[in-house]
Amino acid sequence: MAAPMVERGEDAFRTLFKFYRRKHPPPDLSNVLDFSKGIVCDKVLSTNLEVSAVSDGEASRAGLRPVRDWRAFGLQGCPGFIFIANPFLRGSQPHWLRRCLKTYTQKPNVCNLDMHMSPNETDDIWGKSADTLRRAPCGKKEPKTLLEKLRWVTLGYHYNWNTKTYSAEHHTPFPADLQRLSGLVAAAAGFPSFNAEAGILNYYRSDSSLGIHVDESELDLSRPLLSFCFGQSAIFLLGGPRREDPPTAMYMHSGDVMVMSGQSRLLYHAVPRILQDPPPPCGLGTSLSRGQGSPERGVSGEGGVDGEEGGVGGEDWAVCSRYIQSSRVNMTVRQVLGPGQSFPGVPKGSAPDAEGGGEGGGQKRRRSSSGGTESSDT
Repeated sequence: MAAPMVERGEDAFRTLFKFYRRKHPPPDLSNVLDFSKGIVCDKVLSTNLEVSAVSDGEASRAGLRPVRDWRAFGLQGCPGFIFIANPFLRGSQPHWLRRCLKTYTQKPNVCNLDMHMSPNETDDIWGKSADTLRRAPCGKKEPKTLLEKLRWVTLGYHYNWNTKTYSAEHHTPFPADLQRLSGLVAAAAGFPSFNAEAGILNYYRSDSSLGIHVDESELDLSRPLLSFCFGQSAIFLLGGPRREDPPTAMYMHSGDVMVMSGQSRLLYHAVPRILQDPPPPCGLGTSLSRGQGSPERGVSGEGGVDGEEGGVGGEDWAVCSRYIQSSRVNMTVRQVLGPGQSFPGVPKGSAPDAEGGGEGGGQKRRRSSSGGTESSDT
C-alpha cells in the first residue's frame, strides 16, 4: 500500500505518522526521499556550503571529509533545512558511536535510568553491559542490559522533561570533542559562531519511535539545531509550522547530519519507524572499526578515545556492533543562550554551576525538545 495522499488538515501529520509506524501490513516506502542517492528534483534542492569555513585539517581531526566533498540538500518550502549525506570519513563513525555508548553515558551526564535507579546502579552503564553484549546470543531470551534499556542521555545544560526548560542550576561540562564536531558542521552550514551548549542523545531500539514535536525550549531560537545519526536507518518526517501541515518523509542513514535553522527551526518533526538494515547498517561495519579516518589525537585536547589514535578496538567494537544490529543512536546538539543572554533571574555573565545535576521525567512530550524515545517496552 502506497503512502496515502494526505491533504492539509487537523490530522495530516498524524495520519502519515501512523502509516509509517504501522506493522501489519508494513508501509510502502517508495515515496520516502533517499538523499544518499543524490537525487535532485522539484522537491529536493542542492545546497551550497561554506567550504572555506572549515579547513581540511580541522575536518579530518573530527573524522569528517573535506567540506567540498560533502553532499548537501534542502527541501522546497523548508528554508533553513540542510540535509548532509554522511560527511564522515571512512572509519570514523565507530569512534563517535563508541562515544555515545561508552563515554557520554557516564556521570555526571543524566539518563532515563536515573529516574528509577540509584546512582550506584547507573554509574558505569557500558561496563555493566559490555560482557553480556560481547557474548554471542545463546538463543534464549536474556534480560536486557543497561545499554539496551537506555532511552536518552542529556549533556551540558540538562533538559528538564517536566518543565520543558533548561536552567543554570542543572549544568555539567559539555563534551569538548562533540562541541568541536558540532562547531565545524555549523560553520560549514553558515553559522560560524555556533556554540554547542546542550545535547540530547536518543537511543532507539527497533520498535522505538519519536513523537510529533517542535524543539522550542532553547532561549535563542536563531541558532540552528544539529542532528547526527548512527546505526540503523530511520524514517524522519518533517512537516510545517502547524500540525495540520502534511510532512515529507525521508531516510536518515548512519552518518547523516541534519541542520534545522531559520524557518525550519520550528517545524514539526517526528521519527515513526526504525528500519532493520541488511547487516552491516549503512555506513557502519567491522571493516570500518580500525584506522582509516578515525578522529586524530588532539581533536579535543584529550587524544583519541581512551588514548587511542586509531579506530575502535576489537573488544569495544564487539559491544558496539552487537548493539547497532537492532538499534540507532541520534545526537541532537543545540545552543541554548545567545551572546550576552542569561537565564531568567540569573545576572548576565554568571557562570553555570558545573556540579549541578540534570533532571528528567516523563518521556512522552510533544511540543518541546526532542528527547524521550517511545517503544512498546518502555
